Amino acid sequence: MNYFYSVSGKRTIELKIKRSTFLCTMNGVEDLSQAKGFIAEVSREHKTATHNCWAYVVGEKGETSHASDAGEPAGTAGSPMLNTLFKFDMTNTAVVVTRYFGGVKLGIKGLIDAYGDCVQQCIEQAPLKKLVKTTCYEIQVPYPFNDTLIHLLQNYRGWFTETVYTDTVTHLFEVEEPDCQDVETLLTEFRNAGKLTFSL
Repeated sequence: MNYFYSVSGKRTIELKIKRSTFLCTMNGVEDLSQAKGFIAEVSREHKTATHNCWAYVVGEKGETSHASDAGEPAGTAGSPMLNTLFKFDMTNTAVVVTRYFGGVKLGIKGLIDAYGDCVQQCIEQAPLKKLVKTTCYEIQVPYPFNDTLIHLLQNYRGWFTETVYTDTVTHLFEVEEPDCQDVETLLTEFRNAGKLTFSL
């Protein structure tokens, strides 16, 4: 399965390149409206900057994207920023790179590298958030069957978020969407056999 990623909150990074200051600000967004709102907010915050170039990718599979060079030569800012987001399989993410010009021109290749590197370093400064739909099951199982159940559930893309031991064992088990049906079928078979109970 191909996963997509975003960032958990706002992150920033600052680079100095040939006397110009590049400030990258990135945030996770839910939709196109939030992406545009974030870009407008950062641009207002840095309204005295030489350029506020931006890019965003939104949608469950990154199906909507757009970028702007914001006054830099065509193709030197927005496109490399967007391509960097694509390289890391990102969606529901908006990014603004603010440039305060320092008096030294970077040339076409220099600009492409600067804007792309700025976004990449911002992405790499902390782990990304994997975007995946999950279903959580509450499973009650007697002690004698607990080890067998844990062993079988390890075959699926899921994880135990909580376990409580009383007269029986109660697990909260979260599973990624592609495996939900298979896990539910397995649990239903065991429930029908009287080995456990479960609910969503």
